[in-house]
Amino acid sequence: MRPILRNSCAMAATAAEAQFRIDRPIGGRSAVVVALDDDAADIVDRVAASPWQGARFFRADDGGLVDELAGADVAIMIATSEADAEAASLIAHSCAERGIMTAGLILGERLHVEAALSALRPYARNLMVTDDEEDVAAVLTALRA
Repeated sequence: MRPILRNSCAMAATAAEAQFRIDRPIGGRSAVVVALDDDAADIVDRVAASPWQGARFFRADDGGLVDELAGADVAIMIATSEADAEAASLIAHSCAERGIMTAGLILGERLHVEAALSALRPYARNLMVTDDEEDVAAVLTALRA
C-alpha cells in the first residue's frame, strides 16, 4: 500500500474531474457597508480610508442608498449605541428582494448597545456585538471585500 501524500488529492483527479477545477483566483465580494448612526459613520469613514477591493461605504442618511445595493453580495450595517431602525428595515427588505445577505456589527460596551441590538436583530442574518473597531476591518478582510 502506497502512503497518501499531501498533494495526492490534487494529482489524483482524472481528466474528466479536472475540467471542473477552478484555475483562476477566487475574487472578493462586493460589500456595501452602511453606518446607521453618527458614531458609526465616524468608524465607517476610518475603515473606508483603507484600500478595499469591492467594498463601498455609505451613511444611512445618504440619498439613493437602496440603489447602491445593486450588484452587492453582502450588506453590512454598522451601529453604535443608537441605530436607525427604519434605515435598517429599509436596507434589510431591499436586500431580501435582491437576495443579498445582511450582517450587522454593533460597536460599544454591551450595556450601552441594547437599543442598537433591538433595532438590528430582526434585520441582520448575522449579528456581532464588539467593542473593538478593528473588527469591522477584520470582517471585511474575511469576506475578501
